[in-house]
Amino acid sequence: MAAVFQKSTITHRYFLMVILLIVWRPTTAQEKGNQSEKYADAYKKYLTATCPIRKDSIQHFVYFSTDREAIINHPFLQHPVFKGAQIMYSWRDFEFKKGKYDFTILRQDYEYLKKFGKKIFVQLQDVTFNPKYKAIPDYLMTDEYNGGATFQYNDAGKPEGWVAKRWNKNVRERFALLLQALGNEFDGKIEGINLQETAIGVSAKTDSSFSEQGYIQGLKENMLALKKSFPNSTTMIYANFTPGEWLPWNDKGYLRSIYKYGEEIGVGLGGPDLMVTRKGQLNHALTLMHEGQYTVPLGIAVQDGNYFGKTGDEKEDAGNKPRQNLVPLLHAFAKDFLRVSYIFWVNQEPYFKEDVLPCFSKDQ
Repeated sequence: MAAVFQKSTITHRYFLMVILLIVWRPTTAQEKGNQSEKYADAYKKYLTATCPIRKDSIQHFVYFSTDREAIINHPFLQHPVFKGAQIMYSWRDFEFKKGKYDFTILRQDYEYLKKFGKKIFVQLQDVTFNPKYKAIPDYLMTDEYNGGATFQYNDAGKPEGWVAKRWNKNVRERFALLLQALGNEFDGKIEGINLQETAIGVSAKTDSSFSEQGYIQGLKENMLALKKSFPNSTTMIYANFTPGEWLPWNDKGYLRSIYKYGEEIGVGLGGPDLMVTRKGQLNHALTLMHEGQYTVPLGIAVQDGNYFGKTGDEKEDAGNKPRQNLVPLLHAFAKDFLRVSYIFWVNQEPYFKEDVLPCFSKDQ
């Protein structure tokens, strides 16, 4: 009987092991490959979208980047669909000396737009894409803040800009004080404020003070400081990519944790570059926006190059083909697939005046 019992137990254990292997079987490369194609054709559903675009609940803003002077007498001021302007201001624009803040330019832009019944959405810059320019104040570039910023590198290994050391506690403390000062004057007045994108070209190899986990924690602390400083205006972070992972192949949970945390504390989520056919964007921010259930606002920026299916560092290759107006497609995808609350349309010419404006009827 003992031998029978032992054989039965072994058989039972073997059966359980088989079941567990089936349930817990690691995802194969082929399966991940299939996952990476999951939304590759999602845009095709919206190819039939046309102008004029019907009125919806989306808050449409015009993105001017750092070209704040371009809002003067701009056609969007007379267009009822566009609620206002999104303008980028750098940290050093506002803090000229440690603890000394000057919000004059933001105040000027706010008052100018207000005359036309328009609102302002602030994008706060602490990262640059030009190695000649840093977005942080000079006082941060000291040993106390470990230099304050570090180079970020492109795929070719060349410096393409500077990144504030978001993972440095002392840098974050100063950033939180800036947000607090901004909130004291502008919370509830401005439409919203967003932190720059999470994607950076930094690793422990390029900066020994950097760690992936420290970076993610730093982002979350900046998000919390933003929400505390602006409890009434819309808050948002552009969460597009994070160093050290690439979805779906290498998923460490970094980007997912940013989306989860934003929902928990009430910080909106989104990203730059509405690229409806590029797998990089589709498998990161766009997937997380589409698949999640959020109570916080979602936003997407149509930035330089997106009007012809590229990104800002690429040129349009029109050839002899007539230009295709992608605005109806981009809008329909953002509205139905992403379910966004905000779209930020970049003021890139000739596309904004020739493609965007005519698509939105003034009669709405």
